[in-house]
Amino acid sequence: MKIQKSKTKEYRDSFKLIHQTDTGEKVYRLGRSILIKLPENRNSVITSWINGGYREDLQAIFNHQLNQSEIDHLENGPVPEFMRNTAKKMGMDPGRTSGFLTVAYMDNVAIITKTFREIEVTAIVTAGIEVNGGRAGDTASYYELNGTYEFEVGTINTVLIVNCNLSESTLIRSMMTAVEAKTVALQELMAPSKYSHGVATGSGTDNIAIISNMESEDVLTSAGKHSKLGELIGKSVIEATKQSLSKQSNLNPDSQCDMLVRLERFKVDPENYWEHARSAYQEPDKTKFMENLHDFSKNPLVVSLVASILHLIDETSWGLASQGAAEKTAISLMKTLPDLLKIENVPNYEKLLDQSDSVLINWIRVSTWVILNMKK
Repeated sequence: MKIQKSKTKEYRDSFKLIHQTDTGEKVYRLGRSILIKLPENRNSVITSWINGGYREDLQAIFNHQLNQSEIDHLENGPVPEFMRNTAKKMGMDPGRTSGFLTVAYMDNVAIITKTFREIEVTAIVTAGIEVNGGRAGDTASYYELNGTYEFEVGTINTVLIVNCNLSESTLIRSMMTAVEAKTVALQELMAPSKYSHGVATGSGTDNIAIISNMESEDVLTSAGKHSKLGELIGKSVIEATKQSLSKQSNLNPDSQCDMLVRLERFKVDPENYWEHARSAYQEPDKTKFMENLHDFSKNPLVVSLVASILHLIDETSWGLASQGAAEKTAISLMKTLPDLLKIENVPNYEKLLDQSDSVLINWIRVSTWVILNMKK
């Protein structure tokens, strides 16, 4: 399928300035793209199909949202050629332009600036991991051979602009700190991996660019977590990543205050609850049960309890807790649920629970019993 072409003039006429740094970097919105124009004497490190690595000659960096026809094209065509053509359409020199691809909407970009004295750090992030969120070390989803592979969507793209002068090694250290900060944002949101039961550390196609000002007399040599530059990088990236994920994926503290959402990464869904209610209790009214389940699921007390139980499962998978000790503790915790919700009746746990089954199966049994008894 051919890509729908746009005329260069149409791109130029649609440029809209949405942000400008104090040192002259200009961020434009144009259609399904964001373009960051760089003044002269900027150096950068960037993970990109075109003009990636360490550069001192880039004029611009773009972030382009793919439409379906473009995705279809990229599954059979070369990505670098497509990106060079995208740069040309924007009126940029493809030899001095780099960029990223995503399916995230440019309306959901987050731009956060943090300052301390003479240091200014700006993070520009688009983020979406509802399809492609993964955890480092998950089983691979493709094998690349001679540049050919299946194109995946869902990406966190980060551009970090620092107003000070950073060497190549300091730029790389800045990249390390920024990637850690992105992971902090995902960990604090308990973003699920789509390829394992773990918490995501990113998407499978994330990209990042770090830009510094070689004209600045403020030469910084450290960007680690102990440095003020590292602190500003961390704070700006965490805030921008969270803000963009909230806009794009509705991933935020409110959406995560839901038992069913927390259970998704363990492949537990409402149908598992209904099947148990129907088979164990002959519950006749699925619609009413599902309404009660979703109300129960959003109770902050329930979410806090299930989060504690799921963390025990995580600790077991990490080798930090023995399976026996974690399961025994989890069973003890879930037995507190009726009292926590002020239900006078107490189930017969000897009949309700089976310690030979998994923690999750036993949780479904206890929480289903509570749901059915809360409505009476």
